[in-house]
Amino acid sequence: MAGAGVFGRNHLRVLHELQATAAGVELAAVVEPDAARAAEAANYGSPVFSSIEKMLAAEQRLDAAIVAVPTVKHCAVAGALLDAGLDVLVEKPLAANLEEADDLIARAERGGRILQPGHLERFNPAVLAVEPRLKRPMFFEAHRLSVFTPRSLDVDVVLDLMIHDLDIVLAVTPSPVREVRAVGLPIVSPRVDIANARVEFESGCVANFTASRVSTERVRKLRFFEPRQYVSIDYARQDLLVILMDERVPAEIAAAAAGGRLDAEILKKLMAGAPDGPAPGLSFAKPEVAAGEPLRLEIESFLQSVRTRREPKVTARQGREALKLALEIQAAMVAHAQRAGLGNFFRS
Repeated sequence: MAGAGVFGRNHLRVLHELQATAAGVELAAVVEPDAARAAEAANYGSPVFSSIEKMLAAEQRLDAAIVAVPTVKHCAVAGALLDAGLDVLVEKPLAANLEEADDLIARAERGGRILQPGHLERFNPAVLAVEPRLKRPMFFEAHRLSVFTPRSLDVDVVLDLMIHDLDIVLAVTPSPVREVRAVGLPIVSPRVDIANARVEFESGCVANFTASRVSTERVRKLRFFEPRQYVSIDYARQDLLVILMDERVPAEIAAAAAGGRLDAEILKKLMAGAPDGPAPGLSFAKPEVAAGEPLRLEIESFLQSVRTRREPKVTARQGREALKLALEIQAAMVAHAQRAGLGNFFRS
């Protein structure tokens, strides 16, 4: 385990839990250069090293590693572990830029190693439950809002938060990106803290993304509309609502759905005064969602790939595609700032 910071501690907790359940997992070592965090990590009972080099020099068996260091160090740390013959789960984003992402992918392929980016929302039970129902999504509306915390400030909100939703949409939209428009502003840090992006695909699918790390509330929702079906996912609550429509559906409902505005409040208003049940053409479904912690499911999936040598559910190349789109959004934000006469006042 490399990195015992804010999110690294979550990984350590889950690994310790897996070890306690005799799941064939042993937390063999932790790498953490910060003395205070290293002392805290030592409570898990594993040796703690101040550097990757010192850990690799120690005489112990190592099969796989999790990298939860700052993004700018992903390539150096994950690269050293891959070169040492370990399979690696590296926190999102895969790397700081495409050159480093390509370098990691090349090292993994050259050594026959598993390299999985940590896009844990792919393992959210609500997302897993909706995957079999997907047909042809044509409109997405993603909101990921968080209160400010002094973590992950080495990257902007696109690489910190929005990239989760970029990865989800790319995974279910098999079409090249046609156009990207975006706006972003720094609020309390030198980098963009709130951003909105509109992405259009060659297939005609459109996705709107909003991400903020300076909100007064926590929101993690994804809504999408496809022919005759509307789906609403609440990541935090692991809640899933599916609305099916046929040719009898009222025009106002169809228009709201097509515009991505068919949320719970609008549904309540549309249903008001309908004592006989849903409006004609509408049917509601609440697919069963098996409760589970996404991080634990992600780590278990990674370990299964390590044992079986099967391709991970989230591949390194998919992580690269999410990073590529995130960087395109950053470039679009800079272009917008210049058009608006705001100047280059932030660092992406």
